[in-house]
Amino acid sequence: MKQFTNRKEYISKLLSYKDKDLIKVISGLRRSGKSTLLELFRKQLLDLNIESNQIHEYNFELPENYLNKTWSDLYFEIKEKLQTDKQNYIFLDEIQNIPSFERLVDGLFATENIDLYVTGSNANLLSSELATLLSGRYVEISILPFSFQEYLTARSIDYSNKYLNFETLFFDYVNETSLPKGAEIREEGLDKIFEYLEAIYLTIIEKDITQRHKINDKRAFTNIAKFMASNIGSPLSPNNISRILRNDGQTIHHATVEKYLDYLIESFVFYKVNRFDLRGRKQLATQEKFYLVDVGLLNILVGKDRTRDRGHILENIVYLELLRRGNKIWTGTDRNSEVDFVCKTAVGDINYIQVAWMLSDEKTFEREFGALEKIRDNYPKLLLTTDSYTQNRDGIKHQNVFQWLLDLE
Repeated sequence: MKQFTNRKEYISKLLSYKDKDLIKVISGLRRSGKSTLLELFRKQLLDLNIESNQIHEYNFELPENYLNKTWSDLYFEIKEKLQTDKQNYIFLDEIQNIPSFERLVDGLFATENIDLYVTGSNANLLSSELATLLSGRYVEISILPFSFQEYLTARSIDYSNKYLNFETLFFDYVNETSLPKGAEIREEGLDKIFEYLEAIYLTIIEKDITQRHKINDKRAFTNIAKFMASNIGSPLSPNNISRILRNDGQTIHHATVEKYLDYLIESFVFYKVNRFDLRGRKQLATQEKFYLVDVGLLNILVGKDRTRDRGHILENIVYLELLRRGNKIWTGTDRNSEVDFVCKTAVGDINYIQVAWMLSDEKTFEREFGALEKIRDNYPKLLLTTDSYTQNRDGIKHQNVFQWLLDLE
């Protein structure tokens, strides 16, 4: 499992919450590394001299672990195996497969000598009912696929070597997949990676979405997913998606489009970013942007034209990295200009970030710097591009995006 050993920030978070009176909820896309994270954490616990009989693991992706069992059957089955005089560490993997799982979680949490960890591949894991039931008693750790830094580490590449061709490695990263298994199978070729991505995507679509929500018109659903993937980083709304698809001969009501978008977000395939009015200092409710959890999925959803819009692909990668670094993120708008990201850090600081592939001419240069210069406050402003030569202007920092992604400055 060498390719997973560099997920230390997630392990560090779990260790910081160990034995705290909180349910640890690990959420994220299928195959983003949740089960492996639990396995690595189990090894950490053993290194801390916790005995193996104090650690209880249940994988509910395997039907034999839950078929024909109610939540209460599982509750009493788990309780029978507890060490009554010691702390017990309970791992419940893919808990959303259990009907009324929230009652199982609540019952175990109320039991003495239990430190509880659960994972799930659906954002509804923390839907209103469970969130209300567990209000103030859980912490969510949202896991993403590999960052660029983690991807290079998994390939045993020393990214501190300044002579590396970062652009070539970046294209490997976005053309393959950021999912952990991708680094393991990449030597078998792109065809194998595409097969793997297709299998994951079909599982998400079939098991997590169309079956769960009883979607009959799978063609319409697939078309919406493909449309969103083709327009990552562009302002979209259910109304304009419905209108564009109608012009293309597909009649899908905007309310249906809205539901399908929600399902894709719930399953962590896409992330939605709201607009923020820079002048009025308020969040806006229309024309959100959407980003893909793994741009490798463009191979499945878009096909051979997947890399024609390098700027939006780079923007997608920067968005995911900002998310990893604990930011709350909006896209900024002010009359005729737009800033790609308005970020609020974990400690409440504001940052503005603009992303462009390259400042290839004077017009691009003025547009990208100009969008940040129009913001009249003193919060930090950052322009990220692939340019090797960077130049700051009017208090705006210009940084090479690969250096930023790898945290080398």
